[in-house]
Amino acid sequence: MRSRSILLVSASPRRSDLLRLAGFEFAVRPVDIDETPRPGESAGSLAERLARSKALALKAAPLPALAIAADTVVAVAETVLGKPRDPEDARRMLRLLAGRTHDVTTGIALRALPEETIVCESTVSSVTFAPMSATEIDWYVATGEGMDKAGAYALQGIGALFIESISGSYTNVIGLPLERLYPHFVRYGLLPAPSRRP
Repeated sequence: MRSRSILLVSASPRRSDLLRLAGFEFAVRPVDIDETPRPGESAGSLAERLARSKALALKAAPLPALAIAADTVVAVAETVLGKPRDPEDARRMLRLLAGRTHDVTTGIALRALPEETIVCESTVSSVTFAPMSATEIDWYVATGEGMDKAGAYALQGIGALFIESISGSYTNVIGLPLERLYPHFVRYGLLPAPSRRP
């Protein structure tokens, strides 16, 4: 039986880095979808819906394959924060996050091909920001680091200077909860099954 290839349905360098650090070889196959939230849609529902939409939007693929799609949503006090439109929008987001705890939800969708089965789930981590002065916010926005990231910050970069604590999965906050992918990789034969004690 031919081994199953892994297709990462994402252009995110952070997700590629995480999969690579976990020892996987894969092809990057990003797609474009409408990521507009629906009225009243929760962060978890939004993240899972977008991940599923991305996985299903993948057209041709080498078979057999496992397509992995993900979407990360930042929410503070029920307000969903996407990627900032411009530096002022980034400042607005950081003012909302500073000195508070917010949730980071990543939805993942795994589409097996050619079986055409799909599994979706989401993971939530809580991140607490230190208070930030207007000067600190301006300085961080000027680095440009958070301009292509939900919530306008990066945990794995300069943004770590302002993170007081994380409750939950670290890799989830970066954009791909590896510990939640592990059992799926075992299920699809991409990793050996763990041995069980007698």
